[in-house]
Amino acid sequence: MYQPLTSNSVALLVIDIQERLMSAIANRDEVVRNASLLLRLAGIQQIPKLVTTQYRRGIGEIVPAVDELIGAGEPRYDKTQFSCLANPEAGRALADLGRKRLILTGVEAHICVYQTALACRNDGYDVTVVADGVGSRTAENKALGLERLRELGCEIAPAEMVIYELLGEAGTPDFKKLLPFLKG
Repeated sequence: MYQPLTSNSVALLVIDIQERLMSAIANRDEVVRNASLLLRLAGIQQIPKLVTTQYRRGIGEIVPAVDELIGAGEPRYDKTQFSCLANPEAGRALADLGRKRLILTGVEAHICVYQTALACRNDGYDVTVVADGVGSRTAENKALGLERLRELGCEIAPAEMVIYELLGEAGTPDFKKLLPFLKG
């Protein structure tokens, strides 16, 4: 039986939303907006997060709109591996979060998001991939990546579905804090 996503059962993985890489992503504005919404909700509901960059020296920093929501003291794990779990520091940090349900957002859907989700599934994690919170350089690569992720047993859901599932109901303090950003 499916158990709804709850703030005390999930962790958020934000994968490689970097300036130079995002300039080539087909749906970059949508990815940045939805990753930002997820990070805002994580802050409101105290959902733990893991943030990665791919070869920061060559690809650049995280886009400012996303980076400002991560928090100054939060680590950003730089990697050269495509799977976040293949990076020893990031893999340990994820395990230390103690959550077996993950929400993934970032790029590229068919490379780093896919390989991270594959490793997570193989390590016993339940994975929800935010369909409009991931991107690739081409729409075809994104579509094929999402198709393959579904075949691996990942849940594929739009950002609003994930967000409203975590919120649970209207009128709560958490809902009221996030509502102005959902309308935008």
